[in-house]
Amino acid sequence: MAAHLKKRVYEEFSKVVQIPHEEAPAKKLRLSKPSKSAALHIDLCKAASATDALQYLLEFARKPVEAESVEGVIRILLEHYYKETDNSVRLRIASLLGLLSKTNGFSPDCVVDDVINTLGNEKSHQVLAQLLDSLLVIGGQLPESPAVRRRLVQVACKLLSDTNFGVRNKCLQLLGFLGTVETPLTKDGEGPSSSLGGVRDVQSIISTYFSDQDPRVRTAALKAMLQLHERGMKIHQIIYEQACRLLSDDYEQVRSAAVQMVWVLSQLYPESIVPIPSSNEEIRLVDDAFGKISHMVSDGSWMVRVQAAKTLGSMLQVSPHFLEQTLDKKLMSDLRRKRTAHERAKELFASGEFSSGRKWADDAPKEKLDTNTVNLIASGACGAFVHGLEDEMFEVRIAAVEALCQLARSSPSFAEKCLDFLVDMFNDEIEEVRLQSIHVLREISTHITLREDQLDTVLAVLEDSSRDIREALHELLCYTNVSTKECIQLALLELLKNLNKYPTDRNSVWKCLKFLGSRHPTLVLPLVPELLSTHPYFDTPEPDMDDPAYIAVLVLVFNAAKSCPTMPALFSDHTFRHYAYLRDSLSHLVPPLRLPGRKQVYSLDSVDSGCGSGSVESAKLFLQQSLNRVSTIQNLETPGAQDLLNFTIRDLQRLGELQTELAGAADFCATFLRCQLLLMKALQEKLWNMAVPLCPKQNVTATAAAQQILEETYKLEFLYSGLESRQVATIHHVRLQAKTLQLVLTARTRPGLDLPIGSCEKFLQEIESFQRMFLTELPHLQDSFVDKLLEIMPRLLSCKPLELVKILQTTLRQSGLLQLRLPEQIHRATATIIEPTGESDNPLRFTSGLVVALDIDATLEHVQDPQDKVKVQVLYPDGQSHVIHPKPADFRKPGPTRHRLITQVYLSHTAWTEPSQVEVRLLLAYSSSSSSPSSSNKSGWSDSIDGLPPAEAAVEGTIPFSKPVKVFIMPKPARR
Repeated sequence: MAAHLKKRVYEEFSKVVQIPHEEAPAKKLRLSKPSKSAALHIDLCKAASATDALQYLLEFARKPVEAESVEGVIRILLEHYYKETDNSVRLRIASLLGLLSKTNGFSPDCVVDDVINTLGNEKSHQVLAQLLDSLLVIGGQLPESPAVRRRLVQVACKLLSDTNFGVRNKCLQLLGFLGTVETPLTKDGEGPSSSLGGVRDVQSIISTYFSDQDPRVRTAALKAMLQLHERGMKIHQIIYEQACRLLSDDYEQVRSAAVQMVWVLSQLYPESIVPIPSSNEEIRLVDDAFGKISHMVSDGSWMVRVQAAKTLGSMLQVSPHFLEQTLDKKLMSDLRRKRTAHERAKELFASGEFSSGRKWADDAPKEKLDTNTVNLIASGACGAFVHGLEDEMFEVRIAAVEALCQLARSSPSFAEKCLDFLVDMFNDEIEEVRLQSIHVLREISTHITLREDQLDTVLAVLEDSSRDIREALHELLCYTNVSTKECIQLALLELLKNLNKYPTDRNSVWKCLKFLGSRHPTLVLPLVPELLSTHPYFDTPEPDMDDPAYIAVLVLVFNAAKSCPTMPALFSDHTFRHYAYLRDSLSHLVPPLRLPGRKQVYSLDSVDSGCGSGSVESAKLFLQQSLNRVSTIQNLETPGAQDLLNFTIRDLQRLGELQTELAGAADFCATFLRCQLLLMKALQEKLWNMAVPLCPKQNVTATAAAQQILEETYKLEFLYSGLESRQVATIHHVRLQAKTLQLVLTARTRPGLDLPIGSCEKFLQEIESFQRMFLTELPHLQDSFVDKLLEIMPRLLSCKPLELVKILQTTLRQSGLLQLRLPEQIHRATATIIEPTGESDNPLRFTSGLVVALDIDATLEHVQDPQDKVKVQVLYPDGQSHVIHPKPADFRKPGPTRHRLITQVYLSHTAWTEPSQVEVRLLLAYSSSSSSPSSSNKSGWSDSIDGLPPAEAAVEGTIPFSKPVKVFIMPKPARR
């Protein structure tokens, strides 16, 4: 019994009570960084020589400094600055002061006084100039501290009397960047002008140094005054006379800055009246400045000549007679002051001389002309543009051509007078000058009409070997007016010669003749019988429609016939047949015509009239209605929903073909709906209610559909421009659905086996990456597939792979169609290969093992950064594929959204027994990392970086965006 009680006692008092363990709060780890100022102090104290100190300072300058450490570092540097005796070390410290003041997040107002105090005891001019430069940086970092800026201006004024040019330069530069007009600089100790005397403003102080003995200081003074102008301060007109005197300075930097100063004043005070030296005449300031700058076109320095020529182009307020004088080297009479008859008689009477009669006409009025005193414009300024166009430096010639263009666009009369000079520049020896002259004439073509002799000079450029020159001239002829029918005939003959010599110019020549015919229908009309080789009594042979020259003639005639209703009466029967053929094959070159007396009226007037703004609005409404109709797909059974999607896709594709303005938006919506259709077919009941071995064909179809959806989403994202963030989020949502489908299908093909944990983790990371990238768009994705996944995300993170797949399968099948918001302005990237055409049956023959060059000419529309993204693919009959990346120089940009690719592709292969075709197409390269919104927002260091999942791996690929062109080639075996 006692033993039993003892046992009971032990049982009574041996109970184990478990106290719930309270989790201690997690300790936050704080990274402590060593003090930069302490490390720098230790390094500088260790320096045994000036060389070691310089080395430590150079190494320190390469390391970033945090904003909170900058002030301490500057204090250490200033401490060592006062101890240091070597000028090079102090110079480096002064440089670091300015560099550290630029640190983001640091306000340098706390160190301004210390840096200013270093100026008092500094004896080295170089160090003094560097300290002023650092003060300039500090002043630029404190735009809202007028007291600091005023004090810096006072410091600069005090040091302006320094003997070193570098110190004076920095002082003037500081005055230009920080000087203001509100506070005058006085002499009574409050301001810095005690040495300059009187109350003076910043402009008067700077203008004092226009006559400095050092040319570098004179240049700095002019640039400081220009800086004041750029900051919005109005320059005083009294500066004009001083700036004009500096135009004859001995140093080109001074003259260059003076040209700019004179131009600024001419724009500020164009109507002010200024006197002409040594005369009683007065002229407008802008005219006087124009004459003086025109004189600088004959300067000894080519850089000054370039600047003077460019400056002339922007002086649009100049008087017409001054403007026209620049085209004539002889002084015009209206720019020369002449004495009246009364003045001449009065002078003769005052002299007391009368005619003796012994010498014939000795009493005739004689006018002595001194070109330096009586001219309203300097004689050296006469024919300024003539001198500029004949200059030995091609940079000056280009600048003169551009200036002529700017002035001619604002003055039609001047455009007519400078036409001969611009046409003469077509014969320049430098290609860049010729090309610029053609572009300039194109810009002023609305003001001019070419004579036959001028047109002859222009058409001679068609012999140029440069393709850019020839195409620029074709574009010029498109917008040029000619005077006679002989000009039209001459232009046609030269263009046909160009077509025969350079067959690759075919499309450019045809386009040129299209505009030439439409602009001159009355001049083409008398040439029609000769051009079409018709006869009033006899039948003439029918020309060959494969001849590009004959097509060029027809393009000219048909475009002229659009505005000339009497012209079709001169056509023969085969001309009408050829018109019908060209209207179908080259509709962009041949206009619709009403041909009376024909059974078939080839007119598209009704179609063209319907392509107005009302048609575009109705097409937009139809597009929106189609998307709204698809949004009701949830209420339909699967067969009906698929039929609705099929019909909507068909309608959108047809809408894109009929309405080119909405082609991009319609095609984008059709591709998105195609992805939804593929997803709907892949999620049918039959596939998911049966085991995989019983439906292998359906499983393969679903796998192919998932892969196709992925490819289509990359097309949606990278082939279209103008997408908003919501559309990109919608595309990524569909892509996430396709990846979920791939994961589920992979699990179904492995019955009894778990998925690799790595694939599940990667999928969960993609969900978190989607949430991070499109956080602002999640409210618009409510009740969507990704919204449901984010709700059950904690469960997904803790479950096993097999359970994860089941949850994903259920969620995916229950997800509905995501509503697509109609984008405002969207364009599809397209490419059209012009050459090769793929129509030739003659193969390119070359020896096997060697190469043959294939010319590629393509037009790109709405492609961003084509130099990096566009590639050329060549596909051989045996399946080999070569991808070529064109050079950046192969791309031209004729329009804001259009690019031109002109390049060569080298083909090579082993010997073939017979000719075969290779396919050439253009590819658009993409990388998914460059499009994500988070890729541009790189996060800095934070307190905790463990919770951030790794970003999605970049997916790179290419998208074909042009129709393939087939080219016959024949590699021949090498001869032994």
